[in-house]
Amino acid sequence: MNILIAIVVFSFIILFHELGHFLLAKRNGVQVNEFCLGLGPTLFGFRKGETYYSLKLFPFGGACMMEGEDDESDSERAFGKKTVWQRFAIVFAGPFFNFILAWVFSLIILGMAGIDYPRIQEITPGSPAEEVGIQAGDTIVKLGTKPIHFYREISIYTYFHDKSEPIQVTWEHEGERRSAELTPRYDEQSDRYLIGFDRSYGRQKANPLQVFIHSFYEMKYWVTTTLQSLGQLVTGQLNMNDLSGPVGIVKTIGDTYTKSKTEGWLIVFLNMLNMTVLLSANLGVMNLLPLPALDGGRLVFFIIEAIRGKKMDPQKEGMVHYVGLILLMALMVVVMGNDIRKLF
Repeated sequence: MNILIAIVVFSFIILFHELGHFLLAKRNGVQVNEFCLGLGPTLFGFRKGETYYSLKLFPFGGACMMEGEDDESDSERAFGKKTVWQRFAIVFAGPFFNFILAWVFSLIILGMAGIDYPRIQEITPGSPAEEVGIQAGDTIVKLGTKPIHFYREISIYTYFHDKSEPIQVTWEHEGERRSAELTPRYDEQSDRYLIGFDRSYGRQKANPLQVFIHSFYEMKYWVTTTLQSLGQLVTGQLNMNDLSGPVGIVKTIGDTYTKSKTEGWLIVFLNMLNMTVLLSANLGVMNLLPLPALDGGRLVFFIIEAIRGKKMDPQKEGMVHYVGLILLMALMVVVMGNDIRKLF
C-alpha cells in the first residue's frame, strides 16, 4: 500500500508537469505525437485525434512528445517552426504548472488545517530572545531582511543563517513593532543554535482571504527552501549522500503514510498533500536550473536565440543536451545507488 500511494503521488506530480507542456503546445498549434506517463516499454495506450496517450512500464517519469522537437520536420505545426517565445512558453509551462500545483494544494492544506502564524507561546528562560525583551504572545515579523509568515520559517532561517552572525529580529508586541539584534546560542542537548522561541500557538483557522494570501507564501517557502538547499550542495555543506532520487522519495512518502495512518485518514490526506507540495515545488525548481537536458537549459538556448536574432545550430545544441542527459542519467544512477544503500 505504501509503495502504491507513493507511486500515485509521484506520478501525479510528473503528469501535471507534462500537462503544462501539453496544454501550451496545443494552445500554440504544435502537434503533440504522444503524451505518456512513465518510461520504458508501453504497457497500453490509445489514440485520440493526433495524439497517442500511453502508460509506460516504469512509473518514474513522463513525456510530451512534440513534432519536430528533437529533429527536423517539414510540418507547419512542428515545435521548431514556432517563434522563440512560443517555444519558450511551452517549455516553461512544465515547471510553472508544478508551482501552480504546489499553490493549489497549499490552499487546500491551509484552508483545512489552519496557518502556523509566527506567534510565540513560550520563551526559553535565559535565552537570547528573552534577553532582548521578546515575550510570550509576541509575533515575529521579520528576521534580518526576510519577512516571516509561518512559525516554521524561524527554524529554517536559523538553520541556513551564518551561526557567527547576529540576527536582527523584528517583532510585534501588543500592536507595537520592536526590533533588536540577537545572536543564536548553541544548545548541546539538541546540537543546534537556538534563539529561544520554545513553542508556537500551532495552526489556527483563518478567513478565506488570509488562506488565499498565505498559500502563496507556503509555495514560496518550499521554493526558497529548495534553492537554499541547492546552495548548500554547491558550497559543500551538503554532499551527494544527502540527495534522494525516486527510490528515496518513494520511501519517504511511504514512511509518512505509515506514521500518519495511526492518526486518522484526515491526517494521512493532509500529509500526502503536503508531500505533494514539497515535491512539486522541488521538481519545478530543479527543472528550471540552467543545465543541459533540463527545461532550464533549453530556456537558456531560447534566450540566446532571442538575443542573437537567429537559431542556434540544431546539431550543436542537440549535442549539448545529449551530453547533459548522459551526465544527468549518471547522476541519477549514483543517487539511486545511495537510496538503495540507505534501505539496508
